[in-house]
Amino acid sequence: MNSLKSWVAEHKLTSIGAVWASALGSSLALALKRSPTTKTSLRLIHARMHAQALTLAVLSSAALLHYYDTDGKIAMDDGENVTPHSLA
Repeated sequence: MNSLKSWVAEHKLTSIGAVWASALGSSLALALKRSPTTKTSLRLIHARMHAQALTLAVLSSAALLHYYDTDGKIAMDDGENVTPHSLA
């Protein structure tokens, strides 16, 4: 689990792109299976919307994980870590 976490931490954009691509492919496959008579353009639009929603959720989670690192410190932009209690 730690090796996966460290790989994702090093390759954030690749991870998010992979989530987006897999969500797009899964949504397209599911739409094709459920309603084969639907227009392809409509299937693409819906698949893209589903993939974007999942990607926004993943980006929000990644932002929260970056903001609150594992030590309970808030990651600042200048590289300085400050504990939440010292901000008050």
